[in-house]
Amino acid sequence: MKLLSVFGTRPEAIKMGPLVHALAHTPGIESQVCITGQHRAMLDQVMDLFGIRPDHDLDLMVSNQTLNGLCARLVSTLDELYARVQPDRVLVHGDTTTAMAAALAAFHRRIPVGHVEAGLRTGDLQRPWPEEMNRRFVDVVSDLLFAPTASAAANLAAENLGGRVLVTGNTVIDALAQTVRRLDADLGLRALLDAQFPYLAEGRKLVLVTGHRRESFGQGFENICRALAALAQRDDVDIVYPVHLNPNVQGPVYAHLGGLANLHLVPPQDYLGFVRLMQRAHVVLTDSGGVQEEAPALGRRVLVMREVTERPEAVEAGAVRLVGTGVDSILAEVAAACDAPLRPAAFDPHASPYGDGRACERIAAALLGQPVAAFAPAAPSPSLSPVATAC
Repeated sequence: MKLLSVFGTRPEAIKMGPLVHALAHTPGIESQVCITGQHRAMLDQVMDLFGIRPDHDLDLMVSNQTLNGLCARLVSTLDELYARVQPDRVLVHGDTTTAMAAALAAFHRRIPVGHVEAGLRTGDLQRPWPEEMNRRFVDVVSDLLFAPTASAAANLAAENLGGRVLVTGNTVIDALAQTVRRLDADLGLRALLDAQFPYLAEGRKLVLVTGHRRESFGQGFENICRALAALAQRDDVDIVYPVHLNPNVQGPVYAHLGGLANLHLVPPQDYLGFVRLMQRAHVVLTDSGGVQEEAPALGRRVLVMREVTERPEAVEAGAVRLVGTGVDSILAEVAAACDAPLRPAAFDPHASPYGDGRACERIAAALLGQPVAAFAPAAPSPSLSPVATAC
């Protein structure tokens, strides 16, 4: 089987990295990789970390691009690539414009599509936008649907789609497991990563922040910035915010939060560095989908600055709380989490609702038509129970 994996962003590369590595060592699969460069600098960091060398680098991004312009360039260029490579199957991940365009171009050429991380839903096409539409479209045209959880598979079943659905766990847990093993085995590497943040004071509580969702642009980001500025008035916290490169994020963040002594605005971190920051964090404040999956597996408290989430499993387990983008709500929830005892940063993939570190193994087997035992999470550990995480 000639398999072409197409992705373009940092989160996609993190989740596809261990899978690309597994496929390269799977007999019966000739695996090629195509990147679109949707988030160029951040993408390259992850590619280097996982040792991925793309067979095809489209480098399609232009400054101030529109989603329609990007989509048009992706479909046209991928169509030409498919005609030249003649893959037996295209593999895409998640809910990006790259994934949607790659699936559309493959569908038009009658090339089967496999969707990694299929079935995630909020039920609202506007939140997250445009990701909710992208992932629904990819699921419609895919014949292999790799759902990370049973609830994602239930979403697909309710929509009566024609593809074969398999519950595999999420490949991000595979990536996190590999990264944590590397950090645990290398004291020098951990020290080197920690040295990048010499201003983090001993005894102060680290609040790790990520925020970049389009649906929060405007008033949502204004509120987030006001909440962080107020939180920075506490003398027992350090706030680290790796700021996304999108100008709609950088503008309000630097305008409102620059110059605060214990609020550190830093460039986007490579994956190793970010995992190390999650290990050190007392609480993680985010609107990211991937962080909702990763941080609970490290025993971190996670507060999600969104009204709805397509990842309900950790909310149900009590490891994640939805706090929205209201100033008062963010402040109250972060304060309560900071005042709670710090948990050990213990990695336990077997207790994660999102995977057990074997998602790549299951996907590779399914691609070859082999039987696959579905992923089923263990019962939530006491450290992730709703009682333990109540604020």
